[in-house]
Amino acid sequence: MRTTGFIYHPDYLKHDTGIGHPESPQRLERLVQHLLSTPLWGQLTHLRPDPAPLEWVHSVHPERYSAMIKVRCLGGEQVLDSGDTRVCRDSYDVALLAAGGILQGVDHVMAAKERGAFCAVRPPGHHAESSTAMGFCLFNNVGIGARYAQRKYGLERVAIIDWDVHHGNGTQEIFYDDNTVLYVSLHQYPFYPGTGAASERGTGKGEGFTLNCPMGAGSVEKDYVNAFQAKILPALHAFRPELVMISAGFDAHKDDPLANINLTEESFAVMTGMVSEISAKYASGRIVSVLEGGYNLQALPRSVEAHVKAMSG
Repeated sequence: MRTTGFIYHPDYLKHDTGIGHPESPQRLERLVQHLLSTPLWGQLTHLRPDPAPLEWVHSVHPERYSAMIKVRCLGGEQVLDSGDTRVCRDSYDVALLAAGGILQGVDHVMAAKERGAFCAVRPPGHHAESSTAMGFCLFNNVGIGARYAQRKYGLERVAIIDWDVHHGNGTQEIFYDDNTVLYVSLHQYPFYPGTGAASERGTGKGEGFTLNCPMGAGSVEKDYVNAFQAKILPALHAFRPELVMISAGFDAHKDDPLANINLTEESFAVMTGMVSEISAKYASGRIVSVLEGGYNLQALPRSVEAHVKAMSG
């Protein structure tokens, strides 16, 4: 059994998005309640993070951007973008704590071989571009974690596999001209946020280090497995990542209200198994998984359980 860390903080519930918003505190409440009822809970190493120091936030976001988020949240604004990124006075501090969860996840897996970490954080991050909040996201958690792993631990190659049903436009933008981070995304297309065409492959020295696998509405597990076998696994073998990170959205589940992909809990376990094989071969078994989307309050906890079980096996 690998030593799998579960990173969580009750203050994540303080990010209040308002009545009826899909990215609600209930997502984590239900997730934790469910895992507490399973044998898996006792097998995990439970870790409570600290807020991310601003130096690490600024590794992917300009100082003026984090200052803007702070001023607007503390000033009582409730919307940060065109309408879907709702915030409250606590949201800036909670976003720093979310990013800190990923830093702790990286520390946990780098401390020994055969270690994984699941970061049960909110707000999510993969839509946050270097200077733009959108899609429920303030800071790009996985991006901050990747830079932290490179600069603190000297890693040269980090792979990010993003299977959230929405394309991670923010993560793509941050690393689009970077050949040290391989960004791979499977997502419903065409769909929000409008990016993620197969033709988007990176630019400059980063060309070829962005791999988008657009999935049509109605896609099922077999379609995702085919994409892994035909495109993603060959790219990962060629890249030879020293750390594997997952933007683990679970909104591609068939019961999710925000999309039209038909995966099941077992589908996430299958994809986790393929990613784990890559991690075992090139990255000493180290995986940091970061919660992104997933908005059905029954499907999300079950999917996370399947994912973490597969990551821990």
